[in-house]
Amino acid sequence: MTIPADFLHLPLTQPVVIITLVLIIILCAPLIFSRLKIPNIVGLILAGVAVGPYGFNLLARDASFEIFGQVGILYLMFLAAVEIDMYHLRRNYRKGIVFGLITFFVPMAVGIPITHWLLHTGWTTSVLISSMYASHTLISYPVVSRFGLSNNRGAVIAVCGTIVAVLLALLALAEVVAVRVSGRFDVMNLVWLLGQMIVYALGVGWSFPVVTRWFFRKTSDSVMQFIFILTLVLVASTLAKLIGLEAILGAFYAGLILNRFIPSRSALMHRISFVGNAIFIPYFLIGVGMLINVHVIFRGWGVAQAAAVMTVTALATKWLAARGSQRLIGLGRNERRLMYGLSSGKAAATIAATMIGYQYGLLTEDMMNGAVVMILVCCIVASVGTERAARSIRIALSAAEMENEAPARAGFARQVVAVSNPLTAEGIMRMAVFMRNPLNTEPITALFVRRNDDVALQRDGRQSLLIAHAAAGSMDVECREVERFDLNVMAGVTNVMREYHATEVVIGLHRRSNIVDSFFGSIIEQLLRSTDKMVIMSRCFIPVDTLRRIFVYVPRNAEYETGFCEWIARVSNLGAQLSCPVHFLCMAATGEYIEAHISEGGYAVRRQYAHMESWDDFIILSSQVREEDLLIVVGARKGSVSSTGDYENMPSFLGRNFRHHNLALIIPGQFGGNAVPKPDKSILSV
Repeated sequence: MTIPADFLHLPLTQPVVIITLVLIIILCAPLIFSRLKIPNIVGLILAGVAVGPYGFNLLARDASFEIFGQVGILYLMFLAAVEIDMYHLRRNYRKGIVFGLITFFVPMAVGIPITHWLLHTGWTTSVLISSMYASHTLISYPVVSRFGLSNNRGAVIAVCGTIVAVLLALLALAEVVAVRVSGRFDVMNLVWLLGQMIVYALGVGWSFPVVTRWFFRKTSDSVMQFIFILTLVLVASTLAKLIGLEAILGAFYAGLILNRFIPSRSALMHRISFVGNAIFIPYFLIGVGMLINVHVIFRGWGVAQAAAVMTVTALATKWLAARGSQRLIGLGRNERRLMYGLSSGKAAATIAATMIGYQYGLLTEDMMNGAVVMILVCCIVASVGTERAARSIRIALSAAEMENEAPARAGFARQVVAVSNPLTAEGIMRMAVFMRNPLNTEPITALFVRRNDDVALQRDGRQSLLIAHAAAGSMDVECREVERFDLNVMAGVTNVMREYHATEVVIGLHRRSNIVDSFFGSIIEQLLRSTDKMVIMSRCFIPVDTLRRIFVYVPRNAEYETGFCEWIARVSNLGAQLSCPVHFLCMAATGEYIEAHISEGGYAVRRQYAHMESWDDFIILSSQVREEDLLIVVGARKGSVSSTGDYENMPSFLGRNFRHHNLALIIPGQFGGNAVPKPDKSILSV
């Protein structure tokens, strides 16, 4: 057997061999470098240096690295935007803008004179090089994701600041090129670019949600949804490039727009994270390493001087910006270290500025090589600094979580999800999972109860169990399937709830089959009489992920019910995980108790309160509910303190006016819930 000559020729050119070697690097580099206490990101970059054209020349930086590397940096920015909880973003975006301005202007103000004096450059070149100091890339963001700190205050502020700093750096770069070409500063070019940016932001911000909501309602296949989302990201990136911005800004903006359609616990989010962290982002990091030529350091004093000045200035000014922001915003030491780690990495925008500067004759070869060395050192510092800061924050958070673990775990839901229809099983299971605390590790029970040996009924029931189990599994929730033969559905559900010590049952909302049928149906009415646990009935005509708002009707005196705290927790978890605003329609006194419990529980949910004084107020307020919204009605058992004459009109009202709306009914548990918290009126935001 003879081996083809191109298999042995370096750099390798066989596609299968190239892919194999890259996968071996992705697999082995973290294992090797972790033993040396070197962050995985640094390991992949150093591996790229070793196998690249300036190392052992095993691989050439061909079109595959160009394509996968470019998609990798776009993916990195997109993930950074998607993983941020919009609640935390809204709370911290002003601080992020402040940090972005500081982390741009400090390197520019310090870098321009230092570069001019120490490297003996012209003012135009000094501005260009200082824009490299000011811009940065979230190259160490995978570390934040790995430690589960995407919603940490320091991480959110750093991500927001990145966009501000990169945008300003790109504007500075564009003006430097304009001055180089035309010999003067043209304000109209800047105004024209800003105008295009506004049109771009409005167009993408309006069209992407409309198209995404339509597509998600047409198909529930998570693979097709993944392809659709990736297409939108690339479209947004291409449009940003067409108007003169960097593609990474488009990818980040697409992530912000699509954030609410990709819940953190959805199957779609798992696929997005998996593909990015397994293929695209490692490819990008290896590609960055292949660009770096460490031999240039020894070519002469000019390269070493340029590299030293640029590296020290870049790292020092970013540290000053993080330190100043810490004092101005009021952050902790570890949060400042995390911000510095995230904002000190250099890659995409810096590489672009280096290439453009060399192309237009603004940078000498020594300066270009010095910039490459700066990129390598900054990537290493950023990765090491981010990992150390993230580890410190995670240790502190874990200690706090351990102190509160026992009481929190005692309040975790143990749900039974009763299914029988394959068409609705997935939606009911997803609703149940979104209502759980994300830290809840209790298994969820998917239940099908059959009363006879009807073959068609058994087939539908078992198919429903499979669908429900798959839906829970795709959201990383352990699910046990239970098929039970019992005298009737009600007896089967209540017996299983007792066996597994369930706190609640989630079931599909009954659909009336004839004119004399009741709104709840006989099975639900029997169930309410047979158990004092919380009962949640759900009916969604659209995917849960595409809900826009949640309206919650709360009856008078609901705060005196035993299960008051439990249903607030379920609704708050649902709103937080779907990034939906929750509108409570309730009495003023009840609203105070609701706000007190949400604030005490620290639920990251946007909420508003519309006060009612009578049944007529609810009729008027309920007219705001649209078909893309969810109306949740907090009910009451007959004879309970919140069961009034007004509530008795609810079934007929819903049957007449909300037949085509997404609807959920929650009947709180009785006899054994938590005590009602006292409202703290100083934190009310009604």
